[in-house]
Amino acid sequence: MSGLTPSSPRPVDIRLHQASRQLEITFDDETHCMLSCEFLRAYSPSAEVRGHGPGQEVLQIGKENVNITAIEPVGNYAVKLIFSDSHDTGLYSWDYLYELGRDYDALWLKYLARLAAAGVQRKQQT
Repeated sequence: MSGLTPSSPRPVDIRLHQASRQLEITFDDETHCMLSCEFLRAYSPSAEVRGHGPGQEVLQIGKENVNITAIEPVGNYAVKLIFSDSHDTGLYSWDYLYELGRDYDALWLKYLARLAAAGVQRKQQT
């Protein structure tokens, strides 16, 4: 992840759509993205999910129905997302959210491939 610079895109609007479990973000460079709560939970920047070094990532299983229950601003550079499964560690910086939005398709496929490799089938969302 790159560091925040004066030219880094910053969110101008963040909206949580709890019914569809989507976080909608619009950045000041007019980039617009919809990120599912499951995706954001799977790619949490917390040590619990990412581990403490390369290769220590923990695959998140059974997060199909997870939702975001609260969004807390952290300074002028990040938000803390609080999930319905009580996960609330990890700060989502503007740069990280931008990267997740930009690379959503590839990262989603990588997550699905990791689940398949682990023999895990995603459950139908309720």
